[in-house]
Amino acid sequence: MRIMHVLNHTRRLNGNVHAAVDLACAQVKLGHTVCMASGGGDFDGLLARNRVETVFVDQQRKPLTVLKSLWGLRRLIRDWKPDIVHAHMMTSAVLSVPACRLSSTPLITTVHNAFEKSAVLMGLGTRVIAVSEAVGKSMQERGISASKLRVVLNGTIGSARFEGRDRTPASLRGPSILFVGGLHPRKGLPDLLEAFRLAYKQYPDSHLYIAGGGPFEAAYRQLAGETGCASAITFVGAIDEPFPYMLGADIFVLPSHADPAPLVLSEAREAACAVIGTDVDGIPQLLGFGEAGILVPPRDPQALAAVLCDLLADPERLDMWKAKSQLHINNLTIERVARETLSVYKSALSPGTEVVPA
Repeated sequence: MRIMHVLNHTRRLNGNVHAAVDLACAQVKLGHTVCMASGGGDFDGLLARNRVETVFVDQQRKPLTVLKSLWGLRRLIRDWKPDIVHAHMMTSAVLSVPACRLSSTPLITTVHNAFEKSAVLMGLGTRVIAVSEAVGKSMQERGISASKLRVVLNGTIGSARFEGRDRTPASLRGPSILFVGGLHPRKGLPDLLEAFRLAYKQYPDSHLYIAGGGPFEAAYRQLAGETGCASAITFVGAIDEPFPYMLGADIFVLPSHADPAPLVLSEAREAACAVIGTDVDGIPQLLGFGEAGILVPPRDPQALAAVLCDLLADPERLDMWKAKSQLHINNLTIERVARETLSVYKSALSPGTEVVPA
């Protein structure tokens, strides 16, 4: 099959870019011919090494640029002749609609960020992939037909992005608690800082590591300085490869207020951390609805602190939850994601169209 992915860019900034890059590389491994049409970015070299063709299509939201992009994408689809076009962002979806209709090419869209108001525009696709059951339900409530929707849960294990990655655990002061994510309100880091402050009173040997950057970093550093346990909190900063920290950590915490299907939980489970996540959006599904990780209410530092104390108080319980992180871990492979996505493509093709590698 000839598959064309359309993204605004291929920079490291967004989880939806990571998911699209992972999928494109996995589809090549399954024998398909794959193209990535985007504004370019950090992952273009990786895509080339994995035999994904990259084509520059500027998708900035400027009137003249949009007109050029519409024409460029139309010409690319005409010349490259994809069986499927797969758009991963709102701008790329809107740009793809006229070109796909003119060429009678099925358009698949993926809703990566259901919390964005513009996510409903992804309903323009022939099929709409939701990255978790929660996202699928949200999109139905916002008017996207259930007949269009398909759920393909995110997963990262076996990603081309991780080939040759360092698997040496970072040396962390323990017992160690780790957060990895963007430093902005949606990720709920202030809740974790308060929960750690409460847990630290009982377990002063514990240490919190925060890996990530973002617009609220200065504010969160100030907040950490006011906890009374600042010496036990380390801001690692934004790093390209946090996996060694996951391998070295005892407990991974994601205290998000909203998170459609965070890839970081797949990585934390692969690293065999004991995982704590909030009971919102796609987090429960990624944690096996509580079988592979502990779920806590969002915006509730006291409840999070209680779970932290339970794990810090009982090494056997901590080890049990580390082991539980491996339950059904094969559900989080990128190969599974690629195969399920191919089934969605097949459902969008005209009856009788043969789905075979190109």
